Amino acid sequence: MRARGGAAAAAARPEHLAAHARLVKSACPDAFLVTTAMRGYLRACLPLQALLLLRSLLPRAPRLLGNSFSLSLALQATAALPAVPSTPGLGLGAASLHACALKSGFAAADLFVRTALVEAYAKSRRADLARAAFDEAPRRDVFLCNVMLAAYVARGEVAEARKVFDGMRDRDMVSWNTMIHGYAVKGEVSMAREIFDGMENRDAFSWSSMMSAYAKNRRSKEALELWQQMRAAYVAPDCITMVSVLSACGDMGALAVGAEVHQFVECNRIQVDVKLGTALIDMYAKCGDIENSLRVFHSMTAKDVLTWSSMIMGLANHGLGHDALSLFSRMISEGLQPNEVTFIGVLIACTHLGLVSDGKKYFSSMSVVHGVTPKVEHYGCMVDLLGRSGHIEEARQLIRDMPFEPDAVIWRALLGACRIYKNVEVAEEAMAKLQVLDPHADGHYVLLSNIYAQANSWEGVAEMRTMLRRENIQRIPGRSSIEWQNTIHEFVSGDRSHPRSKDIYKMLEEMMDRLRQAGYRPMTGLVLQDIDEKSKERALAEHSEKLAIAFGLLTTPARSTLRITKNLRACEDCHSAIKLISLVYDRKLIIRDRNRFHHFSEGQCSCKDYW
Repeated sequence: MRARGGAAAAAARPEHLAAHARLVKSACPDAFLVTTAMRGYLRACLPLQALLLLRSLLPRAPRLLGNSFSLSLALQATAALPAVPSTPGLGLGAASLHACALKSGFAAADLFVRTALVEAYAKSRRADLARAAFDEAPRRDVFLCNVMLAAYVARGEVAEARKVFDGMRDRDMVSWNTMIHGYAVKGEVSMAREIFDGMENRDAFSWSSMMSAYAKNRRSKEALELWQQMRAAYVAPDCITMVSVLSACGDMGALAVGAEVHQFVECNRIQVDVKLGTALIDMYAKCGDIENSLRVFHSMTAKDVLTWSSMIMGLANHGLGHDALSLFSRMISEGLQPNEVTFIGVLIACTHLGLVSDGKKYFSSMSVVHGVTPKVEHYGCMVDLLGRSGHIEEARQLIRDMPFEPDAVIWRALLGACRIYKNVEVAEEAMAKLQVLDPHADGHYVLLSNIYAQANSWEGVAEMRTMLRRENIQRIPGRSSIEWQNTIHEFVSGDRSHPRSKDIYKMLEEMMDRLRQAGYRPMTGLVLQDIDEKSKERALAEHSEKLAIAFGLLTTPARSTLRITKNLRACEDCHSAIKLISLVYDRKLIIRDRNRFHHFSEGQCSCKDYW
């Protein structure tokens, strides 16, 4: 801020310093010189100097505040002051200037003074006084209304802002964009879209705000649809637009669209700053293209802690834990201070590789070495690491020793570990906690049922089925998506809504036949429905990821890589089947589930069945 202010001050120096010098020497300061000097300071982002100058001159010329121009500039300077306790006793706050405006009559008559007054109160967080000043205005132009809109939006009072917006006779682009932004920040996406659709003309900010609202609320499909509409409307995207689009691409696994954005950046020679570069790294990693993610990372000249953390997280989620830990060491050696996100990536890297001692070392170093206090997410990573490595009792003790109450994610991690090691006793303890913390999540019941099935406790399996029915717990449908021809094709289990459904199921039947010939045996014990074996086999065959793969085999060239994104954890049956698909069809398949990436090739998975 100082450097910027200094540069601005130097740019304005010829204007305001000459006027300032003459004012200081003058026995009777001239109002024109006062406003010239104050305006120069404001342009130089030096509002305090503008007010100090005015205060120093008032004893010699008390009528200066009787001038609407200097009064308006004083109010603008007050509004521009940072809210820090470094300017006490200045005597030129919004309230005192309001009194001067009332005394001189400008508060009612002069629109510039009125607008500056509303802005000064708004910036000082006195929305009540800002609204009173706004209501008292005899006439309200667009700028005054926009100031009031911005004040309400800044306070999160979007309903009040909407009243002002609806009462405006005329609106400009700022009015519409302020309302879109206000609803977007509050997460009221439908209301933001209502305003967006009501606009006759839209600029890059309008599109960016709406896309950002969709991306932040995980409505990525709509964000990408909007991106295509924006390109068709020939509106040039700005950096904020592209960051939002890349976020949506990462969420959906839309690699082709993300690469298109990257190409747009390169073709238009747009500077890849830290924020855009980090968004590209994150997008490529989440879309399964870790090579391009690394390429962007290494090409960036400036990186912040979020850039490094995104790359560490990407490597960890792809099972490249040693590379992630090596990058973390390099980050530390370059003098960067890691944050909470960095350590989540580091602990995930240890978890996916089963590096228990390393994980403990990094977890301990968080507070001892780096001054980062572990949060529930970090404890969750440690419980997952210990549990997956077979240290279930140690994980259980860590939960007891936590400095805060464990949440559902912690107990879910422990339950997942019990599935691997068939520990029914601890699984039941974890389930008892989950029934209190997150009673309607179907995945807990499915996990415990699988644990019972592994232990041949069919009474337990039956109890889980009964509980699902009795509590009317709805299973979250598995959704898998694959990108083809710049379009995301999404499937749910048993889906027949796709236009090419007939061809997909024909390919699925052929695929399952070839898998059975290669030794595949359906894991029907995973199906909790009370149906016959044949129906269970069909239910497993129609899992969403198998449908997405069948579509990929149908539409893409032989030996090309298939990239699938799934919203839930991949089941054991699908994991086993996909290993065989990679061998039988000589394909590489990159599957992103809720926990991590699985790279399948030649009958093997990068996770080495440790997931």
